[in-house]
Amino acid sequence: MGILAGEVLGLDLPRTDKRLLTIVETDGCAIDGIAVVTHCSVGRRTMRVEDCGKVAATFVDTDTGQAVRLVPRSNVRQHAYVYAPAARSKWEAQLLGYQSMPASDLLDVQAVHLTTPLEQILGRPGMKAICDTCGEEIMNGRETIQNSETLCRTCSGQSYYLLAADPALLGCGLLKGRPVEHEWLSQSGLHNPIRQWKEAADLITAGS
Repeated sequence: MGILAGEVLGLDLPRTDKRLLTIVETDGCAIDGIAVVTHCSVGRRTMRVEDCGKVAATFVDTDTGQAVRLVPRSNVRQHAYVYAPAARSKWEAQLLGYQSMPASDLLDVQAVHLTTPLEQILGRPGMKAICDTCGEEIMNGRETIQNSETLCRTCSGQSYYLLAADPALLGCGLLKGRPVEHEWLSQSGLHNPIRQWKEAADLITAGS
């Protein structure tokens, strides 16, 4: 997949620079193969994971903006037997068949346009800010501005987690060790884990 993408984009692989951006649509083993061939990785900020549960990836030339999405053809598993007729199992057929199958039989190549501007995906390397709510450092221009405050995504309501309940809440016996997504808290629409225990305490007091 990575080799074909390099050919289509006219880029030599593996890359020693950060010109190639790869957006993979699975968090599975396909990532490892793509990383080896392209030298793109999350740590180098040249790979993004958009987990759609698909063995597919989009490769972007960040110099030109050209982007191509590669995905296996729908009949590729069955077609593998054509290239490995002596295979003793479908696993062996795929293992051997994919190695000898022409790329045009193996993969579909789609020219695509990113729905998020490339500049926004790449961010601003080296930029740093401090969140006015939690005080944590924000890198690469990922902060947001709300009501003249600089906020991290968590404090702006885009958190993927909630803080465990404050000990004072556990002591009152309401949550009993459960996470803070208790029905009372869910009804309150709380999304900021930094402030949530304080607002939850007010909610409990008002309802008691």
